[in-house]
Amino acid sequence: MIKKLSIIIPAYNEGRTIHLILDKVRQVNLLNNIQKEVIIVNDASSDNTKDAIENYISQYGKEMHISLFNQEVNQGKGAAIHKGIELATGEFLIVQDADLEYDPEEFNILLKPVIDGYADVVYGSRFMGGNPHRILFFWHTIGNKFLTFLSNMFTNLNLTDMETCYKLFDSKIAKGLKLKEKRFGFEPEVTAKVSKVPKIRIYEVGISYYGRTYEEGKKIGPIDGFRAIYCILKYNIFS
Repeated sequence: MIKKLSIIIPAYNEGRTIHLILDKVRQVNLLNNIQKEVIIVNDASSDNTKDAIENYISQYGKEMHISLFNQEVNQGKGAAIHKGIELATGEFLIVQDADLEYDPEEFNILLKPVIDGYADVVYGSRFMGGNPHRILFFWHTIGNKFLTFLSNMFTNLNLTDMETCYKLFDSKIAKGLKLKEKRFGFEPEVTAKVSKVPKIRIYEVGISYYGRTYEEGKKIGPIDGFRAIYCILKYNIFS
């Protein structure tokens, strides 16, 4: 039985829009009256992210459990997620990007296979189901599908979207993975390691995707793709 969901939000230079995603998280009513624990890890942002979050907590901290952890130096998204996993106290946890690409209303879609007793881990796929998807970058999509295919070859999973942000984990499993990748290598590393957990039950559900352009703040680039290939090989073959 799930009583609390820990929502980990890594944030870097999202001061202009962080309140918008926090509003969406705050307004979500989770299935079975599951409580929300929001853990924001500010990755040493150089803008007003810290002030914006503290202002939000002062307004809504009594309404929703929100905590802020400030990294002393910028370490990357993966490192921020590691800290969030360490701090999580819910039975399950999920990663929520600080931008507006993913809709927190869909937490319940990921929670359902867990609540029904089928899953330990649930991935939210941007490439399956009938939910809305913003049309943006052809080569970015091809890259994501190639990385998922390569990952599947080694993990023997049949995921459609390994690189998705929305990954729901049993917190005990996530805390036991001993993750190392500090930047965008988190996705292939966590997939490789979770696939090796004995008798793990991994499910995938379709979600929406409201992608951003680089002008709108998207941060991942081609170099991150090459790093992902390295991590797929490293954590599946050599680790």
